[in-house]
Amino acid sequence: MAELITYREAVARALAQEMERDDTVYLIGEDVAAAGGVFKTTPGLLERFGERRVRDTPISEEAIIGAVMGAAMNGLRPVAEIMFSDFLATCWDLVANQIAKTRYMTDGQVALPLVIRTANGGGVRFGAQHSQSLENWAMSVPGLKVVAPSTPRDVIALMAASVRDPDPVIFFEHKGLFASRGEVPDGELVGRLGEASVVRSGSDATILALAAMVPKALQAAHELSARGIEATVVDLRCLVPLDTRTILSTVAETGRVFTVEENPRLCGWGAEVVSIIAEEAFYDLDSPVVRITTDHIPLPASDILEDATIPSVARIVDTVIRSLD
Repeated sequence: MAELITYREAVARALAQEMERDDTVYLIGEDVAAAGGVFKTTPGLLERFGERRVRDTPISEEAIIGAVMGAAMNGLRPVAEIMFSDFLATCWDLVANQIAKTRYMTDGQVALPLVIRTANGGGVRFGAQHSQSLENWAMSVPGLKVVAPSTPRDVIALMAASVRDPDPVIFFEHKGLFASRGEVPDGELVGRLGEASVVRSGSDATILALAAMVPKALQAAHELSARGIEATVVDLRCLVPLDTRTILSTVAETGRVFTVEENPRLCGWGAEVVSIIAEEAFYDLDSPVVRITTDHIPLPASDILEDATIPSVARIVDTVIRSLD
């Protein structure tokens, strides 16, 4: 049987699944316990698992990340919540210089099986300091795995894979998707990190997307189909590890590629993907790869300006049509 649940409900279900399975898994963060999370992604966990395993913290990202690093070094599998991905900046030294490098610097003697969950992305009018899409920050640091699901099912499956992974994982939950719904089957769900999903097939172009850009890419592909253009849409799901095999196979099938990125254009994840395509599949291309990105500016709080800045369905459709003419 399948159940229709929201993206935010999937977060709670994923955490409950892993905490039920493994008593070394615990959750820590600001307002994750009694309040059920500021985005209501963790309701019921305190009542089910108790204060020992679901812990509220002071407002200190450094304390949260330092605590889970120590816990992971001593045999636990902690899940930390950083309320907004923007706040990773306050604890980035611990994430990038300590957590990401410990296993390497100890020659594998010390593993850090931890997950850092964080609410990522724009579209909800929170302004420049609470709306950034920062998956490219994490992607650039060796030693971190980077996950950004677009559906409730993938939230559960990829969270399970992340919790069970021996390496630290940054798990980006998109704020704009929390209310979205999707079917999720009964029973335990466990995915695999580093596997993209071809969510739509077409012969004329490939659209590569991540997180909240996936439903936009699918809607754009639907509108393009009405105009006689059939597009393949690939949900990357993970940036590290990156499923280059799926990316390159769809490039070979269509010959035309578009990336849809919410992060700012400069040094976005699409730049790395374009580089890989140029090196590995240049002769499969019928035209240059085109990147559709957020402008390289701080995100406005104004609804009109924010909508104009982040890639839209209309911009995707228009860009693909103009590029294929």
